[in-house]
Amino acid sequence: MDIDIQTLLFEFIGGLGIFLLGIKYMGEGLQKSAGDRLRDILDRFTSNPLLGVLAGIIVTILIQSSSGTTVLTIGLVNAGFMTLRQAIGVIMGANIGTTVTAFVIGLDIGEYALPIIAIGCFLLFFFKNTKVNNIGQTIFGFGALFFGLELMSGGLKPLRTLDVFQELTVEMSTHPVLGVVIGTVFTVIVQSSSATIGILQSLFSEGAIHLQAALPVLFGDNIGTTITAILASIGASVAARRAALTHVIFNLIGTTIVLILLVPFTNYVLLLQEQFNLNEEMTIAFAHGSFNVVNTLIQLPFIGALAWIVTRIVPGKDVIVEYKPQHLDPIFIQQSSTLALDQAKAEVVRMGEYASKGLEETNLYLTNHHQKHSEMAMQIEGALNNLDRKITDYLIELSGESMSELESAKHTALMDSVRDIERMGDHFENIIELIDYKISNKVQLTDQAIEDLNNMFDLTILTVKQAIKSLDESNREEALAVVQKEDQIDKMERAFRKKHIIRMNEGLCSASAGIVFVDIISNLERIGDHAVNIAEAVLGEK
Repeated sequence: MDIDIQTLLFEFIGGLGIFLLGIKYMGEGLQKSAGDRLRDILDRFTSNPLLGVLAGIIVTILIQSSSGTTVLTIGLVNAGFMTLRQAIGVIMGANIGTTVTAFVIGLDIGEYALPIIAIGCFLLFFFKNTKVNNIGQTIFGFGALFFGLELMSGGLKPLRTLDVFQELTVEMSTHPVLGVVIGTVFTVIVQSSSATIGILQSLFSEGAIHLQAALPVLFGDNIGTTITAILASIGASVAARRAALTHVIFNLIGTTIVLILLVPFTNYVLLLQEQFNLNEEMTIAFAHGSFNVVNTLIQLPFIGALAWIVTRIVPGKDVIVEYKPQHLDPIFIQQSSTLALDQAKAEVVRMGEYASKGLEETNLYLTNHHQKHSEMAMQIEGALNNLDRKITDYLIELSGESMSELESAKHTALMDSVRDIERMGDHFENIIELIDYKISNKVQLTDQAIEDLNNMFDLTILTVKQAIKSLDESNREEALAVVQKEDQIDKMERAFRKKHIIRMNEGLCSASAGIVFVDIISNLERIGDHAVNIAEAVLGEK
């Protein structure tokens, strides 16, 4: 029989594209329907490894991507929300959660794919309600997933008659490692283990591949899916790189174990197929699910050992932006308002030190455009927002207790200072966005403009540090120095603005460069205002 290579290729590539689009849409729809609570789930349910596994399963089912969950986990480890040991549990859970897609494919409702797509489109386009739209997006993705699979199956059907392909499957049956390599490489290329497992299910259902050859490819898919996590961890913190490496080691160990036990595992899958009368797609789904559940059960007790191994492989002290407060013990609120105020003050000072660090990172980003400085500053901004909420809640709770007049004044000063420090974070976030705009639009600032900006950054950072020091030590002299420095910042801003207008008039500087320059110095001037507010609160305390 002649095989039309063009049709085969077009149906396969088109089907794969629609399948990937379907998974993306389905995941996004589920994610929106669940609300933006994914970080909350991961943050709250990771107190012990078992809960971490459960959180990993839930989040992966919601976003339809184990890579997505792992990347999200790496972000949380990077931000200090999660320890490496907690992250390992989540990564194990993500591997189990991703098997749900294979079970969905095993339902074999491909002939209803088009009406499902139609229902999804109807809900997407004929309703203004966001919730209905999200459900529509999920249903559309669900239908597209099956439609893509049907196209791929059609494209793959002729392969079983190809001698070359038959020889390859025989080769994979006798040399399982070859199957693992093929599965790994293909998943790395497609960037989705769900897609490669979907293709495997199609090949198996068309009779183009035997179970003995299909299983090693399935294990290879699990290794290939770790590439996304590796890419996400490049340039990230030490802890994030360790989390990505754990994903790789976990899947490599699992594959090695199951390859050693390949014959009994194959017999087990055949027994399942016989006992439950499973179709071909569902057989692969059960094999995938069993493999990941058993792999997790075997390795769960060794989380500590895994953490130890990756810590040795990726050495170095980790710089973590700790999102969570360290000093706010609720026990002091009832026991002693004085001690509780001291706790709150220590946390506000810590928050202030983060703000000055964020400013320094922003200045470095302006100077060398290295993405790591931008990422660090944005993490600090996230930490400032979180600390703002936690400290404010603590202080509000404390306001219900009886306080002396002096304590009341301190309480008010701290409430104001928290707000000021949080606003500093908003301003350096604005500056980062301006630098991003400058980079993406190739806006050139003159050497003089860069020098002026660096001078103003230096003075602003110094002012913020001094304001935090005055708060920490309740030091009036430091606070007065802050007021003087802020006056210098105001004068500097006015002088630089004038110099800049002259440069514009002389044609040395473009209009877009002008906007960037003026906006950066006005944000720095506002940070100076917030620093002086803190200093004035210190001066007003006594």
